[in-house]
Amino acid sequence: MADPSSYRPKPGEIPDSPGVYRFRDEHRRVIYVGKAKSLRQRLANYFQDLAGLHPRTRSMVTTAASVEWTVVSTEVEALQLEYSWIKEYDPRFNVKYRDDKSYPYLAVTMNEEYPRVQVMRGHKKKGVRYFGPYAHAWAIRDTVDLLLRVFPVRTCSAGVFKNAARTGRPCLLGYIGKCSAPCVDRVSAEEHRELAEEFCDFMTGRTNTYIRRLEKQMAEAADDMEYERAARLRDDIGALKKAMEKSAVVLADATDADLIAVAEDELEAAVQIFHVRGGRVRGQRGWVTDKVEEITTGALVEHALQQLYGEETGDAVPKEVLVPALPDPVEPVQEWLAGRRGSGVSLRIPQRGDKKALMETVQRNAQQALVLHKTKRASDLTTRSRALEEIADALDLDSAPLRIECYDISHLQGDDVVASMVVFEDGLARKSEYRRFQIKGFAGQDDVRSMHEVITRRFRRYLAEKEKTGEWTDGESAEALEIDRHGEIVGTGPTEDDGRPKKFAYPPQLVVVDGGAPQVAAARRAMDELGIDDIAVCGLAKRLEEVWLPGDDDPVVLPRTSEGLYLLQRVRDEAHRFAISYQRTKRSKRFRSSPLDDVPGLGDTRKQALLKHFGSLKKLRSATIDQICEVPGIGRKTAETIAVALAGSAPAAPAVNTATGEIMEEEPGTMGSSGEPVTTGAPDERRGQET
Repeated sequence: MADPSSYRPKPGEIPDSPGVYRFRDEHRRVIYVGKAKSLRQRLANYFQDLAGLHPRTRSMVTTAASVEWTVVSTEVEALQLEYSWIKEYDPRFNVKYRDDKSYPYLAVTMNEEYPRVQVMRGHKKKGVRYFGPYAHAWAIRDTVDLLLRVFPVRTCSAGVFKNAARTGRPCLLGYIGKCSAPCVDRVSAEEHRELAEEFCDFMTGRTNTYIRRLEKQMAEAADDMEYERAARLRDDIGALKKAMEKSAVVLADATDADLIAVAEDELEAAVQIFHVRGGRVRGQRGWVTDKVEEITTGALVEHALQQLYGEETGDAVPKEVLVPALPDPVEPVQEWLAGRRGSGVSLRIPQRGDKKALMETVQRNAQQALVLHKTKRASDLTTRSRALEEIADALDLDSAPLRIECYDISHLQGDDVVASMVVFEDGLARKSEYRRFQIKGFAGQDDVRSMHEVITRRFRRYLAEKEKTGEWTDGESAEALEIDRHGEIVGTGPTEDDGRPKKFAYPPQLVVVDGGAPQVAAARRAMDELGIDDIAVCGLAKRLEEVWLPGDDDPVVLPRTSEGLYLLQRVRDEAHRFAISYQRTKRSKRFRSSPLDDVPGLGDTRKQALLKHFGSLKKLRSATIDQICEVPGIGRKTAETIAVALAGSAPAAPAVNTATGEIMEEEPGTMGSSGEPVTTGAPDERRGQET
């Protein structure tokens, strides 16, 4: 625990200007980011008597080891920079809402020649129009299924579209009238785009225009005694009205607004957002966060606005945003929102009428979300805490291992030997800190030796990072060390001082290896050789799920119903999965290798051009230099190099039909990206054990 006075800036050093400040811990990790109208006044609040600070603030300043700041010209710039740094550094003491990238949207790909209607998740793409978010993907599909009767826009994938265009036959939706079938030229690209635009107009709330138009067409068809057409239009109107009923009118004046409500207690806060477009609720989502800093409702709203609109522009930011409390000060936030939208944005608290009534509904949803989250988390936290305590008791640790690292070795008959490192913090996977290794120190199959190499490389890197931060020195300069890609110290070089959590600088409390006594002994020996004696090591053997400790002749046997054993199994299985996926990736790359890979200066584009021109690697191998020069982008010198490389490589073995014994010729369509024939079916992995 650090004393804040040890890193308190000297009087007069802090400018009296707007800016953003960062607190860092002893490992140089950024643990808190904040903004201020006056850096001098704000930072002075952190360096007062600890007894007068809020417990969460006190925990932050005693965890920190330094503070730094960046001066900006306006409060709006400070708001933007604070958002960028929170996204970049992921500081542990900042309020961070759980990301909502998993929410599905209804998307129309207006950036394509033939726009497609589909369900999309993840980051938004330029040129794509989004509607939602929806709570469930099936709700989107139900809505689209109704609207395709009236707006038969393409919904198929690119592969299905191209196949239909090649064969001249549309898919099933084209036959039943739910797609205009632009793939077979039933409509032109311009007509199809017009349909997509009408679909988007309807989704944005301009519904009455299309209803009235269809009703007029239905009446005209009935007058002309075209009863089948009139019946179809009647059904289309019913489909549109049914789709409209899924989002009832909540604001009569066709308002475009987002309503944000917050439910909170001392420890956590839940945020709910209703997206109202054209007076109808078009989407709903919510977040829950831990209140790891002392924060007001207005500040929670400000963070929610950053999360909502930090990467949005244009109409994605509505004209009106209704909130339960205003940020302090409100003017920079309002100016920032207006900048994101490109026009004015009203940020206010609803006082009366329909908007206040709807805000109360959003508030009830937020309260229910908080209660539901607490019910689930209480069970999860209790289980994880019990598991960590059981592990600490079984392994005789001083405290619960809040950070656990697990290592596994994988290979196929001694080839492509790799290792994995997975990280669990507080009983949960921390996938951003997973690492993988190639075994370079020797060739062949030796799990024990491989484990020794991996542990040595990982913790040599840890010691180097500690020295870079100046936590200790041992006769060498702590200013700069250059580390190679295997974790070896190879010389001096520039230090990194960015606070990003992407290094090996954080030590675990427990190292778990996949294996028994030999693997555990190898890991312990590697750490002893580096002088590390404050990190516990254990192994989990697959056969009987026994826990092995260094130097013990007998394993520790945890009960089968133990939460601690279940957590260790999850950690071990995750390391095993991660190692095997990496090993398979390396193996597949090796199988796809080609003699063209050894030609210097020959990139993927020219390789593909060569294979497209000749049709197969076999025909390319038999071509003359003059024939190779006919390929665009291939000069005579390059052609000579290609001919030499192919002449020096043995031709691939011919493919054989195992049923008839027939030797099959290479076909253009059977080549992989590297030019070698691709065989169907997976290799028989039972020939070698993947560990």
